[in-house]
Amino acid sequence: MDNSQSYFLLFLRLLGSLALLMYGMKTMSDALQKMAGPQLRHVLGAMTTNRFTGMLTGVGVTAAVQSSTATTVMTVSFVSAGLLTLAQAISVIMGANIGTTLTAWIMSAGFSFNITNFVYPAFFIAIILIYRKKNRVIGDFLFGIAFMFLGLGTLRQTGIDLNLGENESVLAFFSSFDPQSFLTTLLFLVIGGVLTMCVQSSAAVMAITMILCSSGVLPIYQGIALVMGENIGTTVTSNIVALSAGTQARRAAFAHMFFNLFGVFWILIVFRPFVDFVCNLVGYDVTMTKEAAGDAAFFANSAKLSFVLAAFHTCFNLVNTGILIWFIPQIEKLVCRVIKSKQNDEEEEERLMYIQSGIIKTPEIAVYQAQKEIALFGTRIQRMFGMVRELLGEKDNEKFAKLYARIEKYEGISDNMEIEIARYLEQVSDAHLSDDTKQKIRQMMRQISEIESIGDSCYNLARTMNRRKQSNKDFTEKQYADLHNIIQLTDDSLTQMNRVMQGRREEQDINETFRIENEINGMRDRLKEDNIRAINEHEYDYSVGTMYTDLVSECEKLGDYVVNVVEARLGR
Repeated sequence: MDNSQSYFLLFLRLLGSLALLMYGMKTMSDALQKMAGPQLRHVLGAMTTNRFTGMLTGVGVTAAVQSSTATTVMTVSFVSAGLLTLAQAISVIMGANIGTTLTAWIMSAGFSFNITNFVYPAFFIAIILIYRKKNRVIGDFLFGIAFMFLGLGTLRQTGIDLNLGENESVLAFFSSFDPQSFLTTLLFLVIGGVLTMCVQSSAAVMAITMILCSSGVLPIYQGIALVMGENIGTTVTSNIVALSAGTQARRAAFAHMFFNLFGVFWILIVFRPFVDFVCNLVGYDVTMTKEAAGDAAFFANSAKLSFVLAAFHTCFNLVNTGILIWFIPQIEKLVCRVIKSKQNDEEEEERLMYIQSGIIKTPEIAVYQAQKEIALFGTRIQRMFGMVRELLGEKDNEKFAKLYARIEKYEGISDNMEIEIARYLEQVSDAHLSDDTKQKIRQMMRQISEIESIGDSCYNLARTMNRRKQSNKDFTEKQYADLHNIIQLTDDSLTQMNRVMQGRREEQDINETFRIENEINGMRDRLKEDNIRAINEHEYDYSVGTMYTDLVSECEKLGDYVVNVVEARLGR
């Protein structure tokens, strides 16, 4: 086999091992979030009382789930829900940057020791646990770890087999860059950022950097410039994704970018002293050359480079956080000034707030985001019902027409929300889910279907009122009073429904919903009897009575939908 074929096969092995590494990290992160997702959400909500606890919470949660993206997404959703301020979210994101450096330490350990032989028992144990349904998530976690370390081990061996340290053309390429030049540092910083944006994984770029550095091809200064570029590349990607998201998501993404850009700015000023300090911490000799020390000593020294990269990544984020954590109020003002809310109230009503395609990475968080969106759906539907209530008493023709047009628009919004949330849940359901999560998704599908039916009922009520307006006939004062009463009861049922939707399931009681529904049913029966009597006694004509009973019946039907939503939410 000639050299070109040999290098081509090694290149394919490099790509495959990177894929194994990325898949293993994702599988491990997903499994951890399934195991501890609800607890992590409660921790994020409860332990962000000030900037320091927020930062520590970000560190802990990200280190636990091995995903700064997951932590950032949860944080942004809490800001949107009003559970966290933007300032608290910024502190959590700072902590997430520190927590994600644990990944680099795991990778450096994988590059320093050949752990491939130990992953096979892990695969065997994992498959046993997966077939035992109770322990499926633990099995997924073990599979993730095993794949990650298999990928790292294969990467390490591929780096050795490539023998880059002896490849004259590769050595000549990297030696063509002046290691003392500031422009070289900037160039490698840009390369690191572009690579991260292309492969959508800072871990993959970090692995490539470790291969190049530990083989003695890439000098440590250029390697660290690549790492700095990775930090920027990952924030550029999140900002691009956040363009389609809400204002708070865009602000949080921009704060993340500002954090890393500021860090890169000051590190460039003290670049060499800082890198030398980190090298001394690890025990790496920057001045050692192969000619002076010999091959054995040189490669033993180079083997420490993966730890130097991990140590730099950690020190960089620790120092950066130590500086910026005192200026969180100023950062908050800056991002609010740069990212202004462009949408007016009506435009905000048309868009999803919590679920954005491209942001959600794991089923556990996706289900939580969807539930928040469904709760918002319920709030918007009650707002639509409030317009219907207002329409009943509106006498001005122009105002009536505008309000009716807005209700028509809301009916379209409710249809779109149902479709978008359902499509999102279908995408989530394609993932490997626990039985409990599958059940939650089925309940959510039922919730959005019933809430959309409430929107249809609101539109039917408005159409009947418009029909009454076009007929130039009017209800009697008693009819208006009775309609306002049943509409008030229906609004009470919607208020109770939204209280259940926004609270924790185990703390909710369905009895209040049933009580209001029974009251609506009783009022409907009484009003229908009164209507028959009034028509027989010629208090108003039959067509007015028909429109009147249509409104009463629609209110009762809407109440039934409310009960269905509450039952679905509580798992009945």
